[in-house]
Amino acid sequence: MHKQLLLGVEAIGQGAIDGGMSGVYAYPGTPSTEITEYIQENKLAIERGLHSKWSANEKTAYETALGMSYAGKRTMACMKHVGLNVAADAFINSAITGVNGGFIVTVADDPSMHSSQNEQDSRYYGKFAMIPVLEPSNQQEAYDMAREGFELSEKTGVPVMLRITTRLAHSRAGVDCKAVLDENRTAMPQDARQFVLLPGIARRRYKLLLEKQAAFVKLSEESKYNNYYEGEEKSLGIISCGIAYNYLMENYPEGDCPYPVLKISQYPIPEEQVRKMEAECDEILVLEEGYPLVEEHLKDFFGKGTQVKGRLDGSLPRDGELNPDLIAKALGKDTSTGPDVPGLVANRPPALCQGCGHQDAYEAMNEVLADYGKGHVFSDIGCYTLGALPPYETINSCVDMGASITMAKGASDAGLLPAVAVIGDSTFAHSGITGLLDAVNEKANITVVISDNESVSMTGGQDSSAQGKIESICQGLGVDPEHIRVIVPLKKNHEELVKLFREELAYEGVSIIIPRRECIQRASRRKRNLKRHANH
Repeated sequence: MHKQLLLGVEAIGQGAIDGGMSGVYAYPGTPSTEITEYIQENKLAIERGLHSKWSANEKTAYETALGMSYAGKRTMACMKHVGLNVAADAFINSAITGVNGGFIVTVADDPSMHSSQNEQDSRYYGKFAMIPVLEPSNQQEAYDMAREGFELSEKTGVPVMLRITTRLAHSRAGVDCKAVLDENRTAMPQDARQFVLLPGIARRRYKLLLEKQAAFVKLSEESKYNNYYEGEEKSLGIISCGIAYNYLMENYPEGDCPYPVLKISQYPIPEEQVRKMEAECDEILVLEEGYPLVEEHLKDFFGKGTQVKGRLDGSLPRDGELNPDLIAKALGKDTSTGPDVPGLVANRPPALCQGCGHQDAYEAMNEVLADYGKGHVFSDIGCYTLGALPPYETINSCVDMGASITMAKGASDAGLLPAVAVIGDSTFAHSGITGLLDAVNEKANITVVISDNESVSMTGGQDSSAQGKIESICQGLGVDPEHIRVIVPLKKNHEELVKLFREELAYEGVSIIIPRRECIQRASRRKRNLKRHANH
């Protein structure tokens, strides 16, 4: 055993490696990205030849991981919470197929929307799929759950969700690492029909999943991650979930919380421990990061009996991250907020990097669109989404990955012309291709700007699945090659960019403009690495 100082995401990566994992499959998305990056750079993972290359999107990542599980190996799929929406079809059905080799799906939620479109709570997906969910309260538990989660998956015969949040993902603590387990041997499923979800088989597999639910609850009752701590003051009982337990304990640094506390870090909810608290305490306060999953359950659980407090009754805010001060306030403790923030300390909104190629594309686009008025540009998710902010204020939508092309097509169908979609190279490969196929099939009148900076730049410059393939993909989908236009977005090419935009916006049909220039941050890192290697 040895100790390392690790981020929560790094602890999960190390735990998975030490747990005998043979491959990780993922698409970059904050705050989950560094799990895969850690594995990609880990010496043991490299020596073992563990799979760690990026997938085109979360659905392909999940399905490929399921294929590795089918072959008997231990595997992990990683994504942020909105990425689970993309993988939901395979995720829900995999609970019915079950697994062969242990399968962990690690999902990083982002309460307070630091880098996301919503705050959704992935525990609800775990409940929906009816599988065990692990929610660590600290980095050590994150490591242990990743290392042991494969065994839990193989024991239960279903995927296991490991759910973390931003604060745990990106904070560091000492982690005791344990012995490295061997990888599984390749082995076919004992049930040769297990993964064939024809209706007759699916009905049988679904009944089997339902029959397992009582066993899952029993495992939660017996889990070392769920603990009941006695307290002398029975006027209040506290249920704390995941990292919220840490926030609670920061209010009692000597460990002298007077109230009974039930720490929940494995789901389904341990019902007997909850019943014990309900019998002992006058009121229950639920502390959970994200949606009020446990609180809602307990309100139904007790009917009109014990009062349950939390996010729903206003004891805690309904949105955003929890913290020790919010919990102190809910407990009726004095809180000291300190002096007001000085007026000169202002929030600094994100902005495109100086010299970014997206800037040159937006400047040319704005010049052309001035003839048409506002409201014609539909964007996707990436660095270029910052084109919604001053000084550009070019784009008018950002909904989900791939929605730029489809929304532009819908607006065009409604008669809003011109209709322009802005999408990045990686996002195009992630979920833009199918929308473009719809547009080609219906001969839609849209202009698609695939802003190609040759990487997944918003999340750190990972390799793009579309690199070197965009033109051939568009042509293969049926776009007229004469209307697939490539240009380098630089100030010296401004007039050429403007001319190109004017021509393609006037064209009646599907046209593609590809402003292509390497992300300046990635280019800078690449040049530094080349210089460093040359010096060595």
